[in-house]
Order: sequence, then structure tokens, then C-alpha cells
Amino acid sequence: MPAPPADILAEALSLHRSGSLAEAARRYQQVLAQAPRDADALCYLGMLCCQQGRLAEGIDVLRKATAVAPRRASAHNHLGMAHYQLGQLDAAIASLDLAVACEPGLADAHDNRGAVLLDLRRHAEAIESCDRALALAPDAVTAWCTRGAALGEMGRHEEAIASYDRALAHDPRLAAAHFNRGLCMAKLKRYVEALDAFTQALAIDPRMVQALNDQVNVLRELGRLEEALASCDRAIALNPAYAEAFYLRGNTLAAMKQYEDALASYDRATALKPSYAEAFQNRGYALGALARLEEALASFDRAITLRPDHAEFVCNRARALHDLERYDEALTCLDQAVALSPNYVDGYYYRGVTLHKLKRFDDALSAYDRALAILPNYAEALFNRGVTLQELQRLDDAAASYDRAIAARSDYAEARWNKALLQLQTGNLAEGWSGYEWRRKLDSWVPRHFAAPEWQGEDAAGKRVLLYAEQGFGDTIQFARFASLAAARGLRVVLEVQPPLKSLLAGLSGVEVVAAKGEPLPAVDLQCPLLSLPLKFGSTAETVAAEMPYLRPPAYRGGAWKQELPRDAALVGLVWSGNPGYARDHDRSIAFAQLAPLLAVPGVRFVSLQKDIRAADALAFREYGEVVDLSAHLKDFVDTAAVVEQLDLIITVDTAVSHLAGAMGKPVWVLLPYLPNFCWLLDRDDSPWYPSARIFRKSRTGNWGQVVEGVARELAAADLRSNAP
Repeated sequence: MPAPPADILAEALSLHRSGSLAEAARRYQQVLAQAPRDADALCYLGMLCCQQGRLAEGIDVLRKATAVAPRRASAHNHLGMAHYQLGQLDAAIASLDLAVACEPGLADAHDNRGAVLLDLRRHAEAIESCDRALALAPDAVTAWCTRGAALGEMGRHEEAIASYDRALAHDPRLAAAHFNRGLCMAKLKRYVEALDAFTQALAIDPRMVQALNDQVNVLRELGRLEEALASCDRAIALNPAYAEAFYLRGNTLAAMKQYEDALASYDRATALKPSYAEAFQNRGYALGALARLEEALASFDRAITLRPDHAEFVCNRARALHDLERYDEALTCLDQAVALSPNYVDGYYYRGVTLHKLKRFDDALSAYDRALAILPNYAEALFNRGVTLQELQRLDDAAASYDRAIAARSDYAEARWNKALLQLQTGNLAEGWSGYEWRRKLDSWVPRHFAAPEWQGEDAAGKRVLLYAEQGFGDTIQFARFASLAAARGLRVVLEVQPPLKSLLAGLSGVEVVAAKGEPLPAVDLQCPLLSLPLKFGSTAETVAAEMPYLRPPAYRGGAWKQELPRDAALVGLVWSGNPGYARDHDRSIAFAQLAPLLAVPGVRFVSLQKDIRAADALAFREYGEVVDLSAHLKDFVDTAAVVEQLDLIITVDTAVSHLAGAMGKPVWVLLPYLPNFCWLLDRDDSPWYPSARIFRKSRTGNWGQVVEGVARELAAADLRSNAP
């Protein structure tokens, strides 16, 4: 005679609890063979099937249990969790709702219901369900964790941390609770605490790859890039096929400016996960940093193919086009980006940057204003808005925009430096020189490391001071005058300059040693960069001219040119273009062909002082044929100075030759763009730096043709032979 179903069920439960699942399942089946509607056997067998991962079978059995015992809360609870594990969230919540309706005091059902509601993104209901579970079972750690997750997704990170803390008080070894607590700390920018939380999670579960990933992000925020890279490598060692770890490794290497290695990591990430749009995007950044702009554009295009509705990806494509100087195409992309996301602040910001490049300054201002309407303290938008306003010579507005940028980010070196340039340009030298020191915080600044302290302008008679060049040839010529002022104060001056300027500046009054950069230097007591000297001396517009002239070539070099140059007409030196690598060269250089009205002035022999004639100018220069070409003879600045000394007038754009002629006291006419270098100030036709200079300025809406025609009229009326040396 078979054993009674109750006895078999008791044996099955014992086997189930001991982990003998296969034997327990056979016993449950024996019970059901005798009593097919035994609710206990059905419920426990359904639970066992789910434990074994046989979820579909478990759901079928649990449905039978709920059909037999529709008020059995535990059956509804387990059926709900089986649906949940299969991702059937609506069915799961329906079963769990029945469970809590049948037994409102079943804490586990409230707890599970909270987890499902969290996945349904019904956050407030999830918190409410967890609170009911915790009222019934205050030590229900899963409810505390679910509650924390719901609060975190709602952005209530402080409350979420408190929930995770309650969970960890009951079970300190909950790796997931430490991990999620760290995520909330990171959202609050409490990076040190976030790092500690991720470290604790990894101490409990060293194979928790996601904790390693987020540890990488926090270490990058803390600037601990080598440690971040080590965490990436640990994650990759745990899972060599983990695309996200290679992606983060690429991000870390890019932050370290190791772009080739970053590119290799992004390539590995995209090989493992060809649909990884974010990796293609950041791969584009790395290629851009390597100046491989066409490849960068292709990578951004791939990201957009994968995520065509992603405004940021479209914006980054526009940035690549901008770097390729394809500004119209960039603008079209940016219009697409803001159409995809009308509140995408970076889209409006980069529209402003691009419109500025297109010289559509009023439209650029409108774009910046739109960005600032969305994000009022957007420091970069405020800064670039100031740049555009300065281009329009709305100088008070520009200064106000720079001030707002600085208020938004007090360490914003570019904004402080641009404000200083504006102050210098408008003649506010005292404040301008002080702000100009912010150039040392720019990425372009290359620090020099000397044992000697920096000279601060104090009385240091008898001490040797190193004054060193830091910018272009023209800047060195312009500010070399201060070396003589330092010598006049009793300092023993060592002047370090660019090699092509060494011979020219060797005769500078009072200077003990002139050295070319790279040559050994004598021991010094003090040092100072050349362009910081006006601040040390408290220079004003009335004092910067100092003693003029302060440069002249050696007599033996000048004499040779006196014999070589013709004297049958007034001799006028010409410089129409500068270094093409200069950021604003497109504004200051003129095509040779545009000089035609000037070259037509009678009674003048023009002498080219161009060391290099650009390919774009070569044909027009050859066709004109009447300009004396000395380019093959100008080996250094002494050669140029020796020629300048023999000329009646020099007409030049803003290049080193304008400073050279001014420093030599030679008549020099300087042709300037609408917004010139600060040293030429604004709205005047003379220069406090060079009394022999006369300035011709391009208007905002004008062109070089108008400037050249004006210079030609003045040249035709001038009596130049009185300037002959």
C-alpha cells in the first residue's frame, strides 16, 4: 500500500530543504499522482522548478497551484518572481498584486513587488512597496537596497545612500549595496567616498567587473589616471571580451593624452561590440587629437549610423567638420543637432563658435544667448560670447561677458587672459599687465624650471637676472627694451632669445650677455619671462616708448646694403604676410595681388622684406617684376635690419618687421585688421610703443582693398626723401 500523500510531502520538503532537489521533485510528483490538486505539492514543486532554472515549467505548476488555492499568497508571490526572472514584468506585477491582496502582511511579496516596480520605472510606487515590506520586516536588506535604487534613479541620492547604509548595517558584506552606494556618492561628486565604496564592494567580490568600471570613472575624476588604467586592466583580465572595459581604458588613455594607445583600446572595444556607438564617438575624439581629421569624421559618422537620433553625436560630427574648416557643413550639422534636441545646450554653443568663424557675429551672439538661456553659468559660452563681442568692438559688453565667465569658473585662465588683452587694447595697462600673468595658466604655456627665484621688480642692484623670450619674434623685439631698463636699475642682465634674434639684440644697451635659446647660460640670481617685465616696472602708455631707437644693426652690415640698393627713387620696404601658423594670420596677412594700387604709386622703388613668399603669391609677384626681391639675402634679423636702415619707409602688416622698424626708429606704416594685437591699441593712428609708426586700420565692414587704396594716396602725397639715411 503506498504511503499517504502527507507523509510523502513531509519527506519531499525535508529533501527540498537539504538541497536534494531531484529527489524532492520526484516525491512532489508522487504526491500529485495521488492528489493532483494538492496545493502544497503544486506550490513547492513550482518553487523547485524555478530554483532549477526551469522557469516556464515552474510558471505552469504555480498557475495550477493558484487555480487550486486562489487565496494562497505564497503561490502568487513565487509565480510573480518567476515571471520577473523571464522579464515578463506586467505579468509579474499582476501576480504580486494578488499576493499582497491575499496576505497584506507578507513582507516578502511587498519586497518583490518593489523590485518589479523599480524595473517598470514606477519609482514612487516601488518606494511605497519597500516601505510596507520594511514596516513588516525592518531587517529586509533587499527592500532597503531596492528602496535605495529607486531613490537613486529619482535623483534623491542622499536618501538613497541612507537606505544603502541601513542595508549594510544588517549585512556589511552586501557587495551590491556598497557598489550602488558608490554610484550615488559619485553622482553627488563625493568622489573620495565613492572610491571607498567601490573598493569595499571589490574587497567582497573581486570579480565585480562593473565596480571596477565605475572605480575607473571616479579615479579619472580624482586625476588618479595611472590607478584608473590599472583598474581597467584588472577588468580586462577578469573578462577579456568585456568591451566596456576597453572603452573606459580608451577614455583613461585619452585623458592622459596617450591618443595612439587610446585609439587601440577603442578599436578593441568596437571589434568586440560593433554596435558600440559611444566607443566610435570617443574614437573620433582620439583621431581628432591626432589631427587625423578625416578619419575622425568617419568615426563620428559610424556613431551616427548606429544612433541617428543622438544629438551629441551629430554635434561632434559638426566639431570635426569645424576642425576641417568646413564651416557651412558644420553649421548644417548643428542645426540638425538642435532639431533633434531643442534644449541641447552644446548644440547652440557650437553654433555660436561656427557662426563666429563664418564672421556672422550677430548670429553667433544669438546662438550663445540661446545656450545661456538654457544654462546661464555656461562658462565657455560666456567666454566665447565675449570674444564675439570684442570682435564687434562692443568692448564694455565683452568685458562684462568675460566677468560672467570668470564668476562661473574662477580659474578660467582663457577668460582672465582675454579680459587682460582687452584691457591692454583699450589702454588700461595697469590692470591689463596684472591679468596678462594668467597666460601662465594656459595650456599653450611651456613652463621653464630654474633654480633662481623670479624677480618681482625689487631693488636687486648687482645681481644677475635672466630675462627670457617666451613668444614670437615680434614680441621679443618689442619687449627687449625692458632689458635695458633692468640694466639701468643696476641688474646684470642675461637675455635669452630665439636664435635668429641673437645677433640683432647683441648690441642692446646695458645687456651683459645675449644667449640663443638652447645655449649654456651663466649662473644667475634671478629670472623673469620677458613679457612680465611691464608689470614689474609698472609701465604706462606714457613710459613704454623708453629711449628710442633701441636697436640698430652693426655698422659693417648696414654699409654693404648702402652700396647695393638703388637710390634713383624713394625706397619703400614691403611686408604683406606673416607666419601662416599664427592663429589670426587670416586676418592680418594680405594677398600680394591686393597691393596693386600701392605698387602703382610713381616715384617709388619697392623692396620686398619677405623672407618667404607664399606659393599663392608667387605668380603675382613674378608677373609684377618690379619689386626688389631680397629674400635670398635675408639670412637673419641683422640682415633685415641692415636693409631697413637704408630705406625711406617700411609698409608692413603686423609682423616682426613692424616691431623691428619701430625699434630702429624708422618710419613705418602698419596695416592692421579691425581687431589687432593689443600692442596697437584701438582708434588711433599712432603707437605709444613706436613713435615713428603710423597706423592704417581696416574697418569692421571694410576690406584690405580700401586700406591699400588709402595707403597709396598717402604714399603719393608723402615726401619720403627727407627720411633717407
